[in-house]
Amino acid sequence: MKQVLITKASGEQEYFSGQKLEKSLRNAGADEDVIERISTKIADWIVPGVTTKKIYSEAFKLLRRERTASSAKYKLKQAIMELGPTGYPFEQFIGQIFERKGYTIEVGVVVDGNCVTHEMDVIATDQHTQHLMECKYSTDQGKQVSVQVPLYVRSRVDDIIRKREKDKHYQSLSFSGWVVTNTRFSSDSLSYGRCAGLNLLAWDYPAGKGLKDLVDEMKIYPLTVLHHLSKQDLKGLFKQDIVTCSQLLNNTDAINSLGIKDQKKALLMKELGAVCD
Repeated sequence: MKQVLITKASGEQEYFSGQKLEKSLRNAGADEDVIERISTKIADWIVPGVTTKKIYSEAFKLLRRERTASSAKYKLKQAIMELGPTGYPFEQFIGQIFERKGYTIEVGVVVDGNCVTHEMDVIATDQHTQHLMECKYSTDQGKQVSVQVPLYVRSRVDDIIRKREKDKHYQSLSFSGWVVTNTRFSSDSLSYGRCAGLNLLAWDYPAGKGLKDLVDEMKIYPLTVLHHLSKQDLKGLFKQDIVTCSQLLNNTDAINSLGIKDQKKALLMKELGAVCD
């Protein structure tokens, strides 16, 4: 495959990797023959300086012609960007991931610290551990979380931990602080987070265990991957705290609340079944 410099969301340039493209298509569930056809077409189409966003859009367009379920999963990164404009659906989405992992979750709750009260975006608790999470959502793919965020979160989490360590209700638990983003961390925020003992979760961080890897592992996809939901439909479902395909699939009342016609409902159910399979 020809060596072509492309432009990342951050503005940096790197050589186009056919292997990365093929891996992303494979993760979406595309068949090998489909992957080969799309990779060949992209290799012929690509030009120096083209952005990763445009490459993704072209690959998605080609994949959508092949298979609906795969194309839905392939647009995952963009779909998470479309969970806005507020950060609350993203917080719900992170909560759903940890609930699938076996935790009891609370989203958008105000809790007492040793000194002041704090609003925590997500609290995930099992028998032994409680994770206190700050979620930083952005619609800008190139945005990085600055070092001020983990600095701020570390102090807030420590204040909550000091309070809860005195409470008999929490005596059996250990605590950990998290910063979660759908974009990336700056190098300083990564250095501080690691040094300060915070868990950092971004789109592709930690390597092999980032947000995209968790989504693939848990098979939990945001509603925004679906082609048969309008923005108004999504808005109504978000108000019901329904943010994932698996939540919607077996929720007859939520589907009926959309007021969509039978033909569109049938297409939606077919797409939901394929994505959640």
